[in-house]
Formats: sequence, structure tokens, C-alpha cells
Amino acid sequence: MMKKENTEKNIEKNIEKNGAGKTGFRSLRPYLLLWSTQSLSGLGSGMTSYALVLWLYLRTGSALGTALLSVCSYAPYVAMSIFAGALSDRWNKKRTMLVCDLIAALSTVAVFGLIRTDLLAAGHLYILNALNGLMNTIQQPASEVAATLLVPKEYYQKTSGLRSFSQSLTSILTPVLATAFFAFGGIGTVIAIDLFTFVLAFFTLLLFIEVPEERAPKQAEEKLLASAKAGLAWLKHNPLITNLILFLAAINLVASMYDAALPAMLLSRANGGETVLGLVNTSVGIATLLGSLLVTLLPAPKNRVRVICLTLFISMSTENFLLAFGRTPLVWCIGAVLGWLVIPLMNANMDVIFRSSIPVDMQGRVYSCRNTLQFFTIPAGFLAGGFLVDKVFEPLMARQTDGDLLILFGSGKGSGAAFLFFMIGVAGVLICIFFSKRLRNYAWNEAEEN
Repeated sequence: MMKKENTEKNIEKNIEKNGAGKTGFRSLRPYLLLWSTQSLSGLGSGMTSYALVLWLYLRTGSALGTALLSVCSYAPYVAMSIFAGALSDRWNKKRTMLVCDLIAALSTVAVFGLIRTDLLAAGHLYILNALNGLMNTIQQPASEVAATLLVPKEYYQKTSGLRSFSQSLTSILTPVLATAFFAFGGIGTVIAIDLFTFVLAFFTLLLFIEVPEERAPKQAEEKLLASAKAGLAWLKHNPLITNLILFLAAINLVASMYDAALPAMLLSRANGGETVLGLVNTSVGIATLLGSLLVTLLPAPKNRVRVICLTLFISMSTENFLLAFGRTPLVWCIGAVLGWLVIPLMNANMDVIFRSSIPVDMQGRVYSCRNTLQFFTIPAGFLAGGFLVDKVFEPLMARQTDGDLLILFGSGKGSGAAFLFFMIGVAGVLICIFFSKRLRNYAWNEAEEN
């Protein structure tokens, strides 16, 4: 109890020292400017990523091949995140964000050039995705700390809702706009729009936003490896945060298998296709948009940990089973809404716990350790999902001539992915039950302290 009070006082002192402790709407203007332009740039990047998945799957028909796009993005993110936070805590946050954005944009320019010369191949995309993943690894902890320094503490939950709002709006618009521009002008048109949004966000950050710096004097003398170890040591002495990270790591494993299987199922079903995939992804965006609005309107819950456990259980126990057993786009869209409506609520409560518990001068290092521990399961899940669809469940369903499996999951290409969604749903429910019991005591303590 005493430890948490001291931590919160240190956070308030650090934020106030950097000019972010002022109350009122005016104090949020720099953050809102950063959030809006970065969100627009995120929409452009999301359209490019979506169009590249369409481009590759329509040429190869391989779930594993398209899953490798995400594997290449996350592999450097997982491998280097633990050191990226230590670097972020040393470096100027604004310059770090600008340099990483610029290098990522140059890789997009390279894709555009390869398309114009008709030389683009899957191998190029894997390499460039790995480079983008590395840049995101370095930028992410810097942007997390920048948000903390720009936002007064009393607005943490509200601004978390804004982030969820922009992410959900991106989820709504990405499949619609990407599919439309992809059909109208090809992938080159999508990339051109992505580059335009990058230019707007880059120069807004460069010219109009000042990000205050917070760095402990001791840290300037600390070696890189020692800085990374400091983040792990902090987690070791904060079991609530550590268990939440492990919970999300397990959820990310099954969620990334979901991401690998979804295009394979919806693009392959007789009543599926690009439009249906876009409709389901748009439904995800609408659901998260509504959830984000709820976050901004609802009061702070008495027990944030319990909310996290409950929302993840609802998500895991609905969408996956409707995707597995559903036969129509309407059922798949309903599943998407049920699965994603509560996710912004989970994210907001997780965000408040993290930002309120971790000292500002430690956040870069701790967030980077979190990224490694929480996200290392994502490339594993993408690989597993793509492999299971292509090599296990689709061949298994292709061999069926009659029986319960055909009744449950249908026939033809895409039925194997539906079978995998059933397995994902079972795994997700079991994970939620296990961690809900594990976090029960921490949930009680957290509620008491608030």
C-alpha cells in the first residue's frame, strides 16, 4: 500500500515537472494533435498492410505464406524490445519517433518502387516487414512514454479510450478503403495514400509538438544491459503486472492464430471472398468503436483486474465459436461484434494499471520487457495458425466424406480453418479460467488499494 502511494507521488511529481500536470482541456492539446495525426498515419499503414495480405494470398493461396508477413514484423519486435526500452529511456523521445517513422516510410517507398517495376515478390515483403518491425520496436516505448508525459494523470482512462476509438475507427475504415482503392488502382494507389498520411503526421510532430523529457540522472551512466535488467527486476517485484503480462501473452498466442486463419477461411468459403473479409473486419472496427465510446463514458470500475478477466472471457467464448460453426456472413459479423466489443474496456483498464504503477523514468524499460514477454507468442501463433490450416486441418477436412466434422464445420476449402477456430475458442476459454483464478488475490488487493 505504502509502496504504491510513493510510486503514484513520484509519477505525479515527474509529470508536473514536465508541464503535463496542468488540468483542463488546454493541457491535452499537444497530445490530441499527436494522437489525431498519428492515427491518420496508422490508417494509411493499416491499408497498406491489408492490401499486401490480399495481394499475397490471391497469388499464393497459402495461409502460412501470408502469416509470414506478420511473423517477420513481430520477430525483431520480440527479439529487440527488451533493449529498445533502455535505448528509449536514454534517447530524445521526439527524435526517436521521427527517425523510426522516416525509416519505415522509406521501406514503404521501396515497396512502391518494386511494384512500379513489376519486381515485387513475397521475399521483398518479408524483408521490408522485418525492417518495419524493428523500427516499431524502437519507436513504441518512446511513444508510450511521450503519451504519459503529455497527458495529465486524471485523463489516463479518457485518453486510453481515445486511442481505442482511433484504433477501432482504423479497423472500420481499413478494409473498406483498402479494398476499394485496391480494386480501383491496385496496391500502388494504397501505398501512395499511406505515404501522404505519413508526411502529414511526420511534419506535425516535427514542427508543432514538443515532447517533454524525463530521465533519471543515474540512468545516463547505466549500461545498456543493466538498463534492460532493471526493467526485468522491476517486474520481478511487481507480481500483479507480471501476471497480467503473462495472461496477455497466452491470449496473444490464440489471437494470432485467429489472425492467421481468418483470411484463409473467409477468402476460401463459397459465400466468402474479399468483400466478406472486409465486412467482418469492418464489424470488428464498429464493435471496438462502440466499446471505445463506452470507455470514455463509463466511470472507473472498483476492480480493474476483474474487468480485464471478464472481458477477455467474453471475447474468447463468443467470436471463435460463431466463426467455427457459422455458415453465413451475418453470423460471422455477429461473432466479430461480440468478440471485440469489450476489448477497448480491457485495454483501458490494463493501460491505467500500467501507467499508474510504473514510474515514468522506468516506463521505457518496463514497457520493452513487457513487449518481449507479452508479444513473443504472436509470431509463434501466426506460424502455428498458418501451419495448422495448410498442413493439418484443411487436409483433414478434405479427407472427410461424411460424419460429424462435415456437419459441424462444412466442406470444401475453408472448413479446416473453421475447425481451427473451434480449437482456438476452447483454448481461449481455458486460458481465461486459469488466469482468472491466478489473479483472484491480486484483483482483491488492487480493489482495496483503490
